[in-house]
Amino acid sequence: MAEIKVNPTRMELKKLKARLVTARRGHKLLKDKRDELMRQFLDVVREAKTLREELCQQLGSVYSSFASAAALMDPRMMTEALMLPGIQGELLIKQKNIMSVYVPIFQYETARASDTGGAGYGYAFTSGALDEAVEQICAACAQLVRLAQLEKTATLLCDEIEKTRRRVNALEYIMIPQYEAGVKTISMKLDENERSAQIRLMKVKDMMIRTQIEERRTAKDAED
Repeated sequence: MAEIKVNPTRMELKKLKARLVTARRGHKLLKDKRDELMRQFLDVVREAKTLREELCQQLGSVYSSFASAAALMDPRMMTEALMLPGIQGELLIKQKNIMSVYVPIFQYETARASDTGGAGYGYAFTSGALDEAVEQICAACAQLVRLAQLEKTATLLCDEIEKTRRRVNALEYIMIPQYEAGVKTISMKLDENERSAQIRLMKVKDMMIRTQIEERRTAKDAED
């Protein structure tokens, strides 16, 4: 750890003490921010984990329904049935501030694009498995958007936690020890200078006393 090179004066000591107080206050605030970010991050990660597990099961059911529909229907008929969308989706993006971190908020809205009951095809020449698969994938879209929001939030919070952790460590292990060492060094130097000044004053006082004594002795000898 490199020491701070400063002049050993009382003014520098005052400035260094002020910096030390500011560094300690900033260290405490950053630690509190780091702890709160960690709590928020863990909440987001838990929710994302639960939602991902639910989506895995739901999408597995969707794939099974599509596989059943593909086995029961002519491939050309299935392609034509899925060519036009029955529901149009719109994604609105906003932002939310979490401990100075702007995270996205995805809002998914749907609008019916046809009058075929939510599907873009007629039901006369399609199987029920296809209807079920389309209904399930439409229901899963909102959850997929929610999962994307949670994962993006977790990524941004993780980056901010890492930045805050580095700042906390820099204050705790570099800046604060440097300031403390600087304050200690200047205080010791000032104390040493003060002791030296006192010793010099005592010596000057002794010399003055000796001079006075010699002058009085000389004056007395002259009278005798």
